[in-house]
Amino acid sequence: MFFVLSKTVAFLLLPSNVILLVAIAGVVLLFTRRVRLGRNLCVLATALFLIVGLTPVGAALDHVLEDRFPAWQPANGAPDGIIVLGGSIDPVLSQARGQIALYDSAERLTVVAQLARDYPKARIVFTGGNAALVPEAPPEAAFVLPLWESFGIARDRVTLERRSRNTYENAAFTKALVQPKPGERWLLVTTAQHMPRAIGCFRSVGFAVEAYPVDWHTPPNFSHAEWPHRMSSGLSQTDLAAHEWEGLIAYWLTGRSSALFPAP
Repeated sequence: MFFVLSKTVAFLLLPSNVILLVAIAGVVLLFTRRVRLGRNLCVLATALFLIVGLTPVGAALDHVLEDRFPAWQPANGAPDGIIVLGGSIDPVLSQARGQIALYDSAERLTVVAQLARDYPKARIVFTGGNAALVPEAPPEAAFVLPLWESFGIARDRVTLERRSRNTYENAAFTKALVQPKPGERWLLVTTAQHMPRAIGCFRSVGFAVEAYPVDWHTPPNFSHAEWPHRMSSGLSQTDLAAHEWEGLIAYWLTGRSSALFPAP
């Protein structure tokens, strides 16, 4: 039930969809006795559309998430293992085109090339099934090996977790698969914006990991953040950031995260 709700309710709560619903309600009311309310809702929807699309409100929400966990410091020593979260591969398009199709978060996969060279003894785990409500393609894990082999990573270094559909399942299924030993150090590679929720999930299942954030969307100094150049980019960034904040709340309320806003 949680998985279904996370795909449906979360979709409806995205800022761009909320604005659209407000606008639709306003237009409908224009043809009823409540014309004044309808007019007000239309004005509100227009104002929200302009604010969200043309100001750095999305970048501000994003920056707080990305700054929660700093970049990993190699001076602490070599890790025993590297965990890469799914969410970078489009399984449907990859299957249809016969080659791997990557989302904007491709850095999750490409950074492994350097990590594998720097830490040749570290185990590498990719955790990613198919997160669609009605799966129409193989899991993400089915497509990652050829890409990593092209980076020079030996197949026998890689362990694949194929069942997970969300971040909590990434944590639970990966722990059961690799059975980390006390004292081992594991890196967790995912998008910087997603790192707080991911860390919270791994902590909740008792798997101690170290954050290795990638795929940054905002600069270290937020005052240098650019205002959106296109309405679509402002709406998209706000939707992505809002999705993470909503996820943090939902995961914490349902016991899937160790804290509301996990910290280092």
